Parts: sequence; C-alpha cells; structure tokens
Amino acid sequence: MIRLLFLFLTIVAAPVWACTGIMLKTSDGIAVNGRTVEFAKQIDLAALVVPQGYNLTGTLPDGSKGMAYKSKYAVVGANAYGENAILDGLNEAGLSVGAFYFPGYADYAAVTPDNKSSAMSPTQYNNWLLTQFATVEEVKANYDKAVIVPTEPGGWGLVPPFHYVVYDKTGNSVVIEPLDGKLVIHDNPIGVITNSPTFDWHMTNLANYVSLSPMGASPVDVDGVTLKGFGMGSGLHGMPGDFTPPSRFVRAAIFSTTAITPATGQDAVFQTFHILNQFDIPKGAVREEIANKVEIDWTLATTVKNPESGQYFFRTYDNQAIQMVDLNAYNKAGKDLVTIEAEPTQTVINLSKAAS
Repeated sequence: MIRLLFLFLTIVAAPVWACTGIMLKTSDGIAVNGRTVEFAKQIDLAALVVPQGYNLTGTLPDGSKGMAYKSKYAVVGANAYGENAILDGLNEAGLSVGAFYFPGYADYAAVTPDNKSSAMSPTQYNNWLLTQFATVEEVKANYDKAVIVPTEPGGWGLVPPFHYVVYDKTGNSVVIEPLDGKLVIHDNPIGVITNSPTFDWHMTNLANYVSLSPMGASPVDVDGVTLKGFGMGSGLHGMPGDFTPPSRFVRAAIFSTTAITPATGQDAVFQTFHILNQFDIPKGAVREEIANKVEIDWTLATTVKNPESGQYFFRTYDNQAIQMVDLNAYNKAGKDLVTIEAEPTQTVINLSKAAS
C-alpha cells in the first residue's frame, strides 16, 4: 500500500521532467553522449568535481547513514541544490551516467536491517556508479550491489523518481530502472533514453516507425499523374513531433542513428548539441495543471560528455554559449570537492563595424 501511494503521489504531485539523452560514435570509435535537462521549476545546478579517495555515504529516509564507500575514480558533472551528488557526469575512465525522471514507475526498495548498509538515495546512485566503475561490463556485474531507497534529498521537496542511463567510451550502454523494489537492467544498443514508461516499452514502440527514413520518398504515379513530395524531408513524414517521452524517444533514435558519423570527439560534441536542439523546450510550450497550479516545463540545460578528453560541456537556458569543465585541469587525487558555478550571463558578440 505504501509503494502504491508513493507511485500515485509521484504522478500527481511531481513537477514534469522531460529529459532526452542520445549517443554518437566517432569514426575512430569514441562514444560521446549528451542530454537535455528539463524541469517545471528552477533547479540550482552547478558543476562538481569529486576526487579519487573521497569518502562518500548514502543517506536513509530517516537521515541516518547508509552505504559508506570511497571514490576509486575522479568524477566531473552536475549536482543540484548543493548536494555532494552528481546527477549527470563522467569519470576519468570514460564512464558516463545520467539520472532521468521516471514518474509512475520508479519503485524503490524499503529499508531493512539486511540492506541498510548498502542503501542510498536516488540522487546518490549516480555517485556510486561513477566513482566505482570504469566500463559498462563492470556496471552490469555490480549494479544491484547498491540499494536505492526512498530518501528525499535536500531541496527537492519530494523523492525524485529516477531511472539511469550508463555509457562507456566504447559505446556500450545500459539503462537501470527501479521496478517493484528491485533494480532491473536493460541493454541500450542505440544509446537513447527519455522518461516513462519503461525502457523495454520504448524499444518495442520503435517498431511502429520502421518506415521512416532520412531519404525522401520517391514520386508516385497515380493514373498518369506524378505526385512528388514538397521539398526534402518527406521520408520522415509521420514522425511524432510532440514533447511526450515516447515521441521524443522516437525522434532521438532517428536523429542519432541517422547522423553523419563525426570524425573526432570534438566534432561529436558539437553535433550532439545540434541534435539536442531538436528537443529544446521553450517556456510556455509544455504546461501541466498539478494541484490546481499550472506548471511550465522548459529546458534548463543541455550537457554533453566527451569520455576521450574528460571534458564536461554544457549550456543553460539563460546562457546559450557552450561552457566546459575539464576534469584533467583538477587534481584527481585531491582531498576536497570542487564546485564550479556556471557563467549566468549570455554574451552577445557585436560584429558590426564601428562608425567611420
């Protein structure tokens, strides 16, 4: 009954979070990944660097300590509300992890005497994966050795319902989902993720769109009359264009798998940003009435991770310039966490000539 109530409250009370994630492979085999970050309220985001050997602790719903562990790998990414937990980031070995909203389906484990020493909050699971593992194969062998429990992180005002995508630098990817109190893992061969429902449902739904193609439709002869498409793009006629998770999943699969293969990791970074432009939600386009209040969802940030260079790229709603934090610029064996605030102001380059 408690879990059913939690799921219900997740659906009716939680702000919308309409994130979209993709992966691109370069011609030399490096897999760059990126995602959008949407929410129905402003989230206090910042970049965070976690060094090697840093002591981390999971948090239980009553505020007591859960799993205690030490970081094996240095990590860079984004945190929220000042918490020492990376919601989206990569480590020095090239592993990337992102938390994505999963309302109506995320069902975390109850705390028991047997699992409390392995337990952590939904926002802390990323930390554990990023600081402990180097490859997707390692994650597959260990993902369920941690337990996610319904701990409400500071600043959120709710227990965020998450599922998680993991990539390594070779392009292997998995999605991990908390279902019925247990963690379920799915191979993710196309590197795409959005939100609810479950990942396997999204993969099945792709079969509805196998006729879509980046190639334009051929002219058709109807009783001696030749019918041609209006301009380029007719091969994608019927592609869903709304912002629901199933529609975004389909578009993300099409755009990422048909993308021209970038030559280098840096090329892939810029191409990933271009593709994710297709999922940018302007303020006012997506609204939901929750508890007699209209919530407006928008794209707070877009991030891209280059596992080859160890660089974390991002831009925000208020500053569309691409900003970057290089993990290699920091002491990976340092003793302290490092927080980096984003540059909030959009810079406009004035190219006009001075009056003569």
